[in-house]
Amino acid sequence: MVMGALHAAPAPKALQRDDARWIATWTASPEPRWDGDFALPLNLPSSLWHQTVRQSARVSVGGERVRVMLTNEYGTRPLVIGAAHIALASEGATIAAGSDRTLTFNGQPSVTIPPGAPMLSDPVDLNVGALGDVSVSLYLPEPTAPASFHWDARQTTYVATGNQVGAQTINPDTTLTSRVFLRSILVADTAGTRAVVTLGDSITDGNGSSMDANTRWPDFLAKRFAGQHVAVLNAGISGARVLRDGMGENALARFERDVLSQPGVSSVIVMMGINDIGWFGTPLGPRDDVAPAEILIAGYQQLIARAHLHGVRIVGATLTPFEGALEDTPMKGYYNADKERVRQAVNRWIRESGAFDAVVDFDAALRDPAHPQRFLPAYDSGDHLHPGDAGYKVMADSVDTRAVLGNP
Repeated sequence: MVMGALHAAPAPKALQRDDARWIATWTASPEPRWDGDFALPLNLPSSLWHQTVRQSARVSVGGERVRVMLTNEYGTRPLVIGAAHIALASEGATIAAGSDRTLTFNGQPSVTIPPGAPMLSDPVDLNVGALGDVSVSLYLPEPTAPASFHWDARQTTYVATGNQVGAQTINPDTTLTSRVFLRSILVADTAGTRAVVTLGDSITDGNGSSMDANTRWPDFLAKRFAGQHVAVLNAGISGARVLRDGMGENALARFERDVLSQPGVSSVIVMMGINDIGWFGTPLGPRDDVAPAEILIAGYQQLIARAHLHGVRIVGATLTPFEGALEDTPMKGYYNADKERVRQAVNRWIRESGAFDAVVDFDAALRDPAHPQRFLPAYDSGDHLHPGDAGYKVMADSVDTRAVLGNP
């Protein structure tokens, strides 16, 4: 009886071997959802059921064939994707006519992703231009908790009833400002493209930038690299820290997944540490200790050593001014003079130690010369912690692209 049941199971469809070189052209670092008494709202439904989720993303480099990486890395139950499509994005919840493509997984149009795992789609023909926008639609037929998500997407996600993955326009019942289950978009590469990963916190994630406008500093950097066969991958997580979990895992824990495992990675720009300094004494980290400069520096040294083990160039970015940060919010206390001394000590080490392969001085690019503990007002989003669109552009413009790549 057992053997008969085994023989009755349909064999998976045979797939042609694919020898293409694939490179990630867009990423969003997944993080586990938080519940309970954490100071910031989750802004997610407890469950998605019999619904389509449509998410758009702006790629860096283009290609004629694409793949999508989904994620159930923080799920505790299998994640059932009833159907998945990719298309060129148009306005809002609309995709470009004639561009819709069905995504398959080992030849099948649906897939169950085990807990803790990512899942890579089969290749599909779709001509995506450099800095082009794509849309990924997922149908969730079963009650599904959004356990693996990216909180601060700066992009609208559309949620509609039923299976609408192939609809040119979906009529959303609700919208989210987070991403769910979508980790990477890859393109087939024939030009020897290199990837630069930007590892950071909310300033890299783009908090304070305009919604749906792609004005994060890594977006502006991708424009600077356009035509040079360099992909820019944003591995920022709002609230991220070098040494502690909270909003996403600590940098040492996620460095392998978010940086070193990226196909084609040649360089990483690290800008992280302000939350290790600032959370102490606020509702974000009420039980945290002060992170002294030497402990943060030890964390950077670990990242440097691990990058070099993999032949990856690592660039250190100075921590930006934050006097007055969040002072008109429940997070008052994020800044004080002792914390500022830690930031200055960390920045001095980044600039002077020679430990990083190169340095980007974002502090110098953004500070007010008359009051260097603060942003220049034109670059401030208004909360004195995050730049606005103009500040993010200045950050990208201050990057020495040759130093990032190691070019003479």
